[in-house]
Amino acid sequence: MNRVLIKNARIVNEGSIREGDVLIEGEYIVEIADSISAKHPDTRVIDAEGNYLIPGAIDDQVHFREPGLTQKGDIGSESAAAVAGGVTTFIDQPNTVPNALTQELLEQKYEIAASKSHANYSFMMGASNDNLDEVLKTNPRNVAGVKIFLGSSTGNMLVDNEAVLEKIFSSTPMLIAVHCEDEATIKANLEKAKAEFGDDIPVSQHPVIRSAEACYLSSSKAIALAKKTGARLHVFHLSTAIETELFKNDVPLKDKKITAEVCVHHLWFSDADYAAKGNFIKWNPAVKSAADRDKLWEALLDGRIDVIATDHAPHTLEEKKQPYVKAPSGGPLVQHSVVAMFEKHLQGKISVEKIVEKMAHNPATLFRIEKRGFIREGYYADLAIVNPSSPWSVKKENLLYKCGWSPFEGYNFKSRIMHTFVNGQLVYTASKVKDIKAGQRLLFES
Repeated sequence: MNRVLIKNARIVNEGSIREGDVLIEGEYIVEIADSISAKHPDTRVIDAEGNYLIPGAIDDQVHFREPGLTQKGDIGSESAAAVAGGVTTFIDQPNTVPNALTQELLEQKYEIAASKSHANYSFMMGASNDNLDEVLKTNPRNVAGVKIFLGSSTGNMLVDNEAVLEKIFSSTPMLIAVHCEDEATIKANLEKAKAEFGDDIPVSQHPVIRSAEACYLSSSKAIALAKKTGARLHVFHLSTAIETELFKNDVPLKDKKITAEVCVHHLWFSDADYAAKGNFIKWNPAVKSAADRDKLWEALLDGRIDVIATDHAPHTLEEKKQPYVKAPSGGPLVQHSVVAMFEKHLQGKISVEKIVEKMAHNPATLFRIEKRGFIREGYYADLAIVNPSSPWSVKKENLLYKCGWSPFEGYNFKSRIMHTFVNGQLVYTASKVKDIKAGQRLLFES
């Protein structure tokens, strides 16, 4: 049996930090105590040296591009980047090629992950204007939820039929996750930009085209529909100050029916960064003003925003170097999300306990993930050791993303992921991902 004893750790869990040891046997955490002795001679002892031991991050929104878009990334490459970044679990979105709009296509993605994923995984079922029957076949025990794009996406995934939307919201007991941008508003703004700039629209116009108004119109409608139908609604990647006013912090997360996520890039960048970063920070929804960013932080810290994720969405360098109108939106982030948030901690913006709450505890609670997201006896040993004072620079040579670039290139992070465990197996150490496909399919409580 696999036995690992982690000694001398600062264990971060459920709002507190304690010094102690953690014993792993097989896939599970079996003991947490101030001091544990290795009782079996085959126990591997890892000295955490006073560094933080955190539950591995659960990224509730990634696009690992498989199948059909594997020139950008694939489940193997991007899950390797994830565990190198302390992310032990991901929930992948359905806008691959083909779109995951049938149970058969959805299960094909699970089959790929079973043989390729370094991290734990789930895949969301996609909704369209004409696949309600397939959506309703989805098993809530082993699928994270249903994803609806209320702004344009790959293939047949824009749901703009209000009658269909209401049927989905009324019919499924599963969590519904939404991308909220109003398509009509975006199209009108794009036409205005074309009239002013012709074919040479600067990327600085991105937050004007995909405006705060477009986000608010869409998210407010989705929330109104959720209130009307009683659906469980999770709004992905908030990007505006005004949207934060739609969410509440008056009940515990486990009792919330309407929840929200913010992504690392919306907490880190602002529209002032387009001049230097260009299309490399072109995301949908757009990175907006510093004032928007400040309000996102405020809502994150006071509990109106529940989860920090990445919307990891790699594209090739060649694609990103195209003119604004042709360059796709999205970028790779899973290798750097945890250390980016630790950087904000070192800047006095957020506590380590709050990072763990928003990146591990809350995704587990919100999605009702079974036995993950916490450092508890009897839970799966999905863990990361973080050294908060081991500086390193992001360079092409140390990127694990298949696309080979990062919006953080050149940045010097002060924190470093030292070790990552997935289901008790040490999958990342000494700056190397081991060739161990330790990931398991997530299960969800009813």
